[in-house]
Formats: sequence, structure tokens, C-alpha cells
Amino acid sequence: MWTFVGPRRGRVWHRVCRRAASAPGWLAEGAMSNNDWTPERIAALMALWSEELPTSEIGRRLGITKNAVIGKVHRLGLPKRRQSPKQDLEPADVIRLDNLSADMCSWPVGNPSDEGFHFCGGPKVLGKPYCAKHCAVAYIKPAKVRGNG
Repeated sequence: MWTFVGPRRGRVWHRVCRRAASAPGWLAEGAMSNNDWTPERIAALMALWSEELPTSEIGRRLGITKNAVIGKVHRLGLPKRRQSPKQDLEPADVIRLDNLSADMCSWPVGNPSDEGFHFCGGPKVLGKPYCAKHCAVAYIKPAKVRGNG
């Protein structure tokens, strides 16, 4: 029934695979074999795929795993879907240099050469360029204030 094409070729391994494949319950309960992709199920998959539903939702509706959906979509050659628009949108609270005002924390977040680089923008501490959270990171208290001297 099965022949292993690897380093364990031979009669013993072949017998083990044949015995396992013929054992009751070889396929997990509710698991699909390749023969279960009927034309109706394929049509349903294609319709759900064109609605741009997540693969996990398509799998739930068809009673299969999302990996089975991905595999069948790949074998059918269905077109890849565009990226989620959520990833393309910039959050409203991102502060760029042109939006930074004098009363905002100017702590840099990220690498300046990256697209996602921005500033904290929180309310700054009086007389400091940063908010309280970033002042705690940027400034070290003198030894006398810390209690060491």
C-alpha cells in the first residue's frame, strides 16, 4: 500500500506502513482524504475564496482545516489575495516629526531609516524633552538622591 522512499527502505518498514494504513481509524475522525473533494465542495471553496474570507473561516464552513484549504487553493491555482487593508493603514496616534509640537515627548520610536519610525508624542515633563516614562529611561538620578551617599 505505502512505500517509504527514504533511508528506511526495505521489507520491515514497508510492512509497518501497510499495517498502519490498513488499521481501523487510520484517518482521524472527520479527516478528509483526497477523494472527498467533490465538485460541489470545490465550487463552495472557490466561492468562499472569492469572498476573501479567512482560510480558517472557510475551513470551518467546509468542516476541514485551514491547511487543507490552503493546500487545495494552491493545487487549484486560485489567485492570491491582496494583503489585508488593516496592515496598510497607519494608526491615528502615530506622531511624525511634522506633527510633533513643543509640548509633546520627542522620544524616538524605531529606527529612523524605517518607514514606521515615529515619536512618542505623550505629554512631556516640564523642563524636559520627554514624558515621565521616557525620562525614567533617559536620566539617571544622582547618587545622593538615590540614597547611596
